[in-house]
Amino acid sequence: MHFLFVADPIEHFKIYKDTTFSMMREAQRRGHAISVCEPRHMRWQRGQPVTAGVRKITLTGSPDAWFREESAHERPLHAFDAVLMRKDPPFDAEYIYATHLLEQAEREGARVINKPRALRDHPEKLAIMEFSEFTTPTLVTRDAAAVRAFHAEHQDIILKPLDGMGGMGIFRVKADGLNLGSITETLNKDGAQTIMVQRFVPEIAQGDKRVLVIGGQAVPYSLARIPQGSEVRGNLAAGGKGVAQPLTEQDRRIAEAIGPVLAERGLLLIGLDVIGGSLTEINVTSPTCFQEITEQTGFDVPAMFVDALEAAVKKP
Repeated sequence: MHFLFVADPIEHFKIYKDTTFSMMREAQRRGHAISVCEPRHMRWQRGQPVTAGVRKITLTGSPDAWFREESAHERPLHAFDAVLMRKDPPFDAEYIYATHLLEQAEREGARVINKPRALRDHPEKLAIMEFSEFTTPTLVTRDAAAVRAFHAEHQDIILKPLDGMGGMGIFRVKADGLNLGSITETLNKDGAQTIMVQRFVPEIAQGDKRVLVIGGQAVPYSLARIPQGSEVRGNLAAGGKGVAQPLTEQDRRIAEAIGPVLAERGLLLIGLDVIGGSLTEINVTSPTCFQEITEQTGFDVPAMFVDALEAAVKKP
């Protein structure tokens, strides 16, 4: 098979932890061919299929010059056995335009993973609202008065932008309400931008767990991203420490309720964020933590993913 990875520039990959790299490595190990491009390399001209300027690469096994470019050419997306959309957020207008091009490629016969429409329909923070039985009290609004009322009710809250990643723009406001007005104005751009507000979950001290679900099935281990020092955020990008651990009964309950539903909608890979038994985000764009879980537990997450990928490609 020949897989196309649509991703950020591969020259910037940190291959010791990058999940897309681990997918490529496992795919190549099985004899599959690998090509790469960035969303900006896709194009759609009237009367023609969606194409991309792609680079076919081979992984070298070296930690430095880790890939070798074999060829570069323009190719229709439907010519690949699968197109994997692995572009990191932000989920901005350019990301949405990319999903429209990928959806047109689907109409032309391409198999795109995760499904472009499903990516658009499940923004990573808003998607949890469909599964409210698993979430901490949550408010989505641009109204500062509504934020103040939510704080008055719950006392200790988290505020965050809807388009953030890696812990970017997350604030905690405790019972004293210190700087609540200023933080709200900063995040909601004086009422122009919608934000999310959630009751603070104190179990964040034990970690913000990433629960991976592949083809509707939960990986048996999560990665608990544990805040360090005085930091409230557990995100690895914000300095959190990643500790792999077996799924709890509640982790499984959440994964088994949500995973098959979203898999049926075309989301082959999702990452559920769980704090203290509460669902806080559903990551669909480019879920990570494959390598950390595999290295700490011995469970081969990339192999499970490529198994599911191969099965999806062979499915009528």
